[in-house]
Amino acid sequence: MNTTIDLRSDTLTQPTQAMRAAMMNAPVGDDVFGEDPTVNQLQDTVATLLGKEAALFVSSGVMGNQLAIKLHSQPGDEVICDADCHIFNYESGAGAVLSGLQFQTISSNRGILSASQIEAAIRPGAYWEPQTRVVALENTHNKAGGVVYPLEKIHAIANVVQNHHLAFHLDGARLWNASIATGLPEATYAAPFDTVCVCLSKGLGAPVGSVLVGRKELIEKARRYRKMWGGGMRQVGFLAAAGLYALEHHRERLAEDHRLAKKLAEGLGELGTFDIEPEKTETNIVMFGTRNQPAKEILASLLKEGIKMVAFGSFTIRATTHIDISEGQIDKTLTIMKRLFT
Repeated sequence: MNTTIDLRSDTLTQPTQAMRAAMMNAPVGDDVFGEDPTVNQLQDTVATLLGKEAALFVSSGVMGNQLAIKLHSQPGDEVICDADCHIFNYESGAGAVLSGLQFQTISSNRGILSASQIEAAIRPGAYWEPQTRVVALENTHNKAGGVVYPLEKIHAIANVVQNHHLAFHLDGARLWNASIATGLPEATYAAPFDTVCVCLSKGLGAPVGSVLVGRKELIEKARRYRKMWGGGMRQVGFLAAAGLYALEHHRERLAEDHRLAKKLAEGLGELGTFDIEPEKTETNIVMFGTRNQPAKEILASLLKEGIKMVAFGSFTIRATTHIDISEGQIDKTLTIMKRLFT
């Protein structure tokens, strides 16, 4: 039996037995021909949940995000985004390679940009400059510690985007978490955006996949690029079935992940050893500073005790709760950390 407490990421979840059964029993067809009934059901379900006309099942959040910015741009154009966002930091430079784009990054307060910052960053349109085409936000914001993007700030930015006739994309990998944390429907968050990418393989616990949503003509164009990039996956309904199961059975339980993350954050705060403000833990991600001790040393000590977390900087550590983390494991983690670090 594996006794490791793995808090590195919510991408590490294992399919439940019920999810495995749903996958095995899924009716399938050739999705490149649009004939996989389970994929079609998943796409229709997610489009409805997010209030958009159409949806496309893709292999990963990176593919979904990159398809979106491809749809909205031409080579030589520019994407405005937060300096710590996933699209800029963790997608292997794909925007430059696949779409010939450059990124104008803006430093923010915990991942949240203001409308005035966006307004100031938009290029005036001279031909010798890159052309501003896309504004991209992230909700929840991973590197900021699972912060929920305030809806009023999204709407303020949307007004700027519309006034300048730009495209608006949301990396909503953990949008499900934002919805559960605030009680606002996913469609409410998605409404101002032209395209939204949501992930099934993080907090929802499916093994693979994300879904890109938007207007029908955009999604049909994305389908062609998906095929061009090697993303036509034939009888992929076996994987789509996991996403459908997760949407039906695992969305509401994200609140438990949030509760356990808050418990971990509060426990770490009580140790007095780390830099952490527990009230800033809004969803399932806990970020804490290690003060003068390098994060890699803290992680090495934890690993010897069977606890895995991940460095998010030389003196910053991230811990993420998910469906495979129990309250008992959080209690054990805090007990061990109290022994090691106080």
